Amino acid sequence: MQTKLLAENGGQRTFAVVLETGDELMACLKNFAKSEKLSAAQFSAIGAFSDTVVSYFDWETKQYLRNPVKEQVEVASLNGDIALNPDGSPAIHIHAVLGRRDSSAIAGHLAEAHVRPTLEIVLTESPAYLRKKHDPETGLAFIRPEA
Repeated sequence: MQTKLLAENGGQRTFAVVLETGDELMACLKNFAKSEKLSAAQFSAIGAFSDTVVSYFDWETKQYLRNPVKEQVEVASLNGDIALNPDGSPAIHIHAVLGRRDSSAIAGHLAEAHVRPTLEIVLTESPAYLRKKHDPETGLAFIRPEA
């Protein structure tokens, strides 16, 4: 993983984060968030993955259904945010649209992804923090601006 601070103004920082073949996206972003002490950020990316797991939140069971994608895919769209979990650790939330060889697409919540050959992320940190709060109805932690 390579990173570069592109801009800093009034507490807002913008970074380029470039992942390389074999890098696992979630682990890299968590490590980056910890090292830069990020508490509120948003990002987008383009690139490609060798394999990934896209998940879907099943409302009835309140569980994420995992859908492994074991093929090379293009990252057509990837958007996410970083906030703080209730315990203060970084919470990474990503949604993606992935393009297959036949131009069909799969989309959803990104749970795991291995980069091949690159993933180019532009990440902007906000000077304010966002904290997640446990939602008893779903069992998930959601960003709550007032928290």
